Amino acid sequence: MEFREVAVVGLGTMGAGIAEVFARAGLRVVTIEADPAALSRGMSLLEGSLARAVSRGRLTGQEQADIMCRVRPAGGFDEAAAADLAVEAVPERLEIKRQVFAELDRVCRPDAVLATNTSSLSVTAIAAGTVRPSRVIGMHFFNPAPLMRLVEVVTTVLAAGGTQAAVADLARRLGKTPVQVSDRAGFVANALLLPYLNHAVTLLETGYASRGDIDAAATAGIGLPMGPLALLDLIGLDTALSILEVLRAEFGGARYTPAPLLRRLVDAGQVGRKSGRGLYDYAAKDDAPAAAPATSQDAAGTGTPASITLIGGGAGQDGEFAAAAAGAGISVSLDPARPTDLAIVAASPTAPVLAAALAAGRAGDAVGLHLTGGGLPGAGRAGDGGAGGRGAGEGARAGLAELVSTRLTTAESTAAAAALAARLGLRTVRSPDRPGFLVGTLLYPHLADAVRMVQDGYASAADVDAAMTLGCGYPRGPLELLDQVGPATALAVLQAMHLVYGDPALAPPPLLAEHAAAGLSFRG
Repeated sequence: MEFREVAVVGLGTMGAGIAEVFARAGLRVVTIEADPAALSRGMSLLEGSLARAVSRGRLTGQEQADIMCRVRPAGGFDEAAAADLAVEAVPERLEIKRQVFAELDRVCRPDAVLATNTSSLSVTAIAAGTVRPSRVIGMHFFNPAPLMRLVEVVTTVLAAGGTQAAVADLARRLGKTPVQVSDRAGFVANALLLPYLNHAVTLLETGYASRGDIDAAATAGIGLPMGPLALLDLIGLDTALSILEVLRAEFGGARYTPAPLLRRLVDAGQVGRKSGRGLYDYAAKDDAPAAAPATSQDAAGTGTPASITLIGGGAGQDGEFAAAAAGAGISVSLDPARPTDLAIVAASPTAPVLAAALAAGRAGDAVGLHLTGGGLPGAGRAGDGGAGGRGAGEGARAGLAELVSTRLTTAESTAAAAALAARLGLRTVRSPDRPGFLVGTLLYPHLADAVRMVQDGYASAADVDAAMTLGCGYPRGPLELLDQVGPATALAVLQAMHLVYGDPALAPPPLLAEHAAAGLSFRG
């Protein structure tokens, strides 16, 4: 198949960006929008994007003019008659897309390929409504299309064998990285991202953790560029809800069932940044995600304890936490019977802190501490590898201390532990005494979802990682991250979570258990 001319139907933000991508790559583009005002707005979006590229030195004025010469605006479908490929970018409603494809069927040549930019609807259902199902494919660009490198190329059981390969080659010609998958709700990126975001809302709604702590756990503990709640507000809660509904219809299960809080906020019109309020209130300067505290507020007004007892090996490999505390002038004891101001339990995400505190006779003043992310400032390594160790974070940055309070821990002890962590330069989040704590509760089910995708033969480990790094901005893909934290560590935490909660979604995938037993990596 040779693609020389492309028709783009729908000239909103996404359609204008897609048209720009094709025109930049040297293809002739006809942009189709029935509403003259919408067509004018779309062309203005395209022109404005190119003008910004010129102002930033990414295009010359001549290149801008050449690109615009390759774009022909049109108000009717008949203008797509010469197109080798037609891409629709209309709203995510199946009936609208079917109407568009019926018109494209009517005017396009029999050998033309028809592509949908849907992010969540069934490509098969769209294809089945055409007279050329073998030449219908998904070509899912990410917003903003001129900048985002990922294109999900989605084939169906009806597609001809060479269609996906030809469109993937075209994506490479556009300077994009294609991820080739079969038709399944959410494809790769949304099918992995949305359950993780939904889980974060559930944690907030059930009081498991605060907004600021949930987002800090993702950024400081896992190394993601944005916390899940802030990201939901950016995406739009209404958009997230609609995608989750599609995922739930196909897969079922708790991870795909929208959290009640998400639905209530959408019902109230509080859908995120675009409405001024969602999970955060953007009208209140002190409530925006950037202003959310990354360190526990319990430390306010509380002095650093003068003496501490470390239970379980010093709360860090090779006693690094003990050394850091001693270096800060704090008296450190390893004898539980010796009276001190505070007991710190070296917490493991697979074992309850309360059991260790009770065994030491320090239930009331014991606080679990689990180091993740980058570990202690200046230290050579971090924690026990649970929820990441150094591998989950960004190299040498200061790490995150998860402060784990049991049902018997006093508020004063928790505040003292927060003050101690702040003294040692650690960011802190609060977590209940449950498997995975906070960082692991967000991370490990997300990694398990990625493993299941590979296990089911839906996408390769490389394609899963490409989708999440190029499409969602992850600094490393979930399978690469899993290799860094260790399949055995992930397996142990998921087993502990499944034992406590009984949720089938938390059962470790067999492929993960096999890799852990064999000592295999996913990306090695």
